[in-house]
Amino acid sequence: MAKYGDPSLKVFTLNSNKDLAQEITENIGLTLGKNSVMRFSDGEVQINIEESIRGCDIYLIQSTSAPANEHIMELLIMIDALKRASAKTINIVLPYYGYGRQDRKARAREPITAKLVANLLETAGATRVLTVDLHATQIQGFFDIPVDQLMGVPILSDYFKDKNLDDVVVVSPDHGGVVRARKMADRLKTPIAIIDKRRPKPNVSEVMNIVGNIEGKTCIIIDDIIDTAGTITLAANALVEYGAKEVYACCTHPVLSGPAIERIHNSKIKELVVTNTIALKEEQQIDKITSLSVAPLLAEAIIRVHENSSVSTLFD
Repeated sequence: MAKYGDPSLKVFTLNSNKDLAQEITENIGLTLGKNSVMRFSDGEVQINIEESIRGCDIYLIQSTSAPANEHIMELLIMIDALKRASAKTINIVLPYYGYGRQDRKARAREPITAKLVANLLETAGATRVLTVDLHATQIQGFFDIPVDQLMGVPILSDYFKDKNLDDVVVVSPDHGGVVRARKMADRLKTPIAIIDKRRPKPNVSEVMNIVGNIEGKTCIIIDDIIDTAGTITLAANALVEYGAKEVYACCTHPVLSGPAIERIHNSKIKELVVTNTIALKEEQQIDKITSLSVAPLLAEAIIRVHENSSVSTLFD
């Protein structure tokens, strides 16, 4: 492994995704910073930084995935520890931004939790955020510090391009995902289709209609997050009913909570392609699921930010 030459760049991780953090540091040419995360007997988080970081540019890797509240508290406490240890900058690498789906008031008296988390990170002492595929792009505006949002579409698109599939149509599972589907379709040079559905309540969806020609086609459904997999499996089954030849699915963030794995296993989805912004548990690593790494992308972004060079080319 080639060694990165600037000792002022240090990368630390917490408990959410240690394998990804290890891969990122290997891509940069560093070893992970030494720190420990423990619990007091009552469950409170105790963090200790086990090396000097005075005057260093710190990159702290933590997805705020399940258990989200635990991981957010670890992150906030670590930021405070870094600040008090005289770090020069504290750059938060959030492969997955938890609470990002609560980005507006959909009903009366609802919180905007995505904004609350942004406030907490800033108040704790973060100086920059580096993330992948925010659920809503306006979350960037919830921060008063720089936010660099990288995209999962190129990684997913390249995987499907290498499969050399025939008669491909990229499918958006709802109207909100059309821009994402269009970006993949442009890369694969294919048409798109849209599933018109309504959602009676959270995590429950009902397919209404399919806009676009999918009969006899190989369909690739793309989304940013798959949570309980209700939407994606319902969409896949509907596409097959409407005449699709076969159905693949992909997303950046495999939340995969509750009945998700069972639903995917029993669905018409031939293969689900995800990235490792969220670490898959052992029971989630089924044959139908393929995980791609975002480590090279995040490593390159960290180096560019640290060297004050352009990050914008990585957005596409």
